[in-house]
Amino acid sequence: MNRELLELSAELSRRHQPFITATVVWARGPSSGKRGSTAVVEPDGTVHGWIGGACAEPVVIREALDAITDGKPRLLFLGTEADIASVEPRPDVTTVPISCTSEGALEVFLEPMLPQPHLVVIGDSPAVHTLVTLAETLDWRVDVVGEDLEIPEVSPATALVVATQGHYDEPAVEAALATEAGYIGLVASRKRAETIVGYLTDRGVDDDQVSRVIAPAGIDLGHIAHGEIGVSIVADLVRRRAAGELRGWPIPTERPHVAIDPVCDMNVEVATARWITEHDGETYYFCAPGCKATFEKAPAQYAGV
Repeated sequence: MNRELLELSAELSRRHQPFITATVVWARGPSSGKRGSTAVVEPDGTVHGWIGGACAEPVVIREALDAITDGKPRLLFLGTEADIASVEPRPDVTTVPISCTSEGALEVFLEPMLPQPHLVVIGDSPAVHTLVTLAETLDWRVDVVGEDLEIPEVSPATALVVATQGHYDEPAVEAALATEAGYIGLVASRKRAETIVGYLTDRGVDDDQVSRVIAPAGIDLGHIAHGEIGVSIVADLVRRRAAGELRGWPIPTERPHVAIDPVCDMNVEVATARWITEHDGETYYFCAPGCKATFEKAPAQYAGV
């Protein structure tokens, strides 16, 4: 990876933005993608760097957005139908047929680079200390908020826990509900939680908002020490993340509108298509000038495909 891509990757990481690194790990010429070619793909499909030509890039972008969505790395094999038929299927490899006239082939490794899970804790108690220690051990990003209630920027992927132990529960919960946090937990007894819910209702907070508050926070382990409450909350958050309820990153992927090249069946991004033609009132998009020329020689053969 060159210096520019390294700096971009570092900047995206500092901003807690998800992205994909795409690296060509094998190539058979003639192919514009060479072994070691690397690119960074952002969730909106923007590509920085180089991973291949018109046949390979749309496929890599599509698969990269899938990798951001599910958080799983993958190895792509891009080759002709003959290439794919001639090799043993590999369960850990995604094979994608491409119709490049050069008959080149590529293997591209896609690695999601995802933000750390984000935990915001309001309060100062033994439960908070345990929460912070365990979350940092898990390499989560942790922010602790005091009575000033200056909550940092959060997202729907953020877990926010109010552990003020009765000192300023009500304003802390109100402040938490004013955020987009995907999880809001309250460390309190059921009776105390009911009192807080009543306070919020009296303040005009609607039922949908009030229902966001999970109280008591954590897995029910019975009567446990204050420090152990932190253990139960972290265990619950880990469980929720594993179940997909609290993803460790937002997924703002924007899939570009694509058309199918009627000659070679490749995906063509409509917004950036360079080779376009009209036939019988319909617009056709092509991955390369050769496909466009082939279509225009015998449009009836390909129109409507």
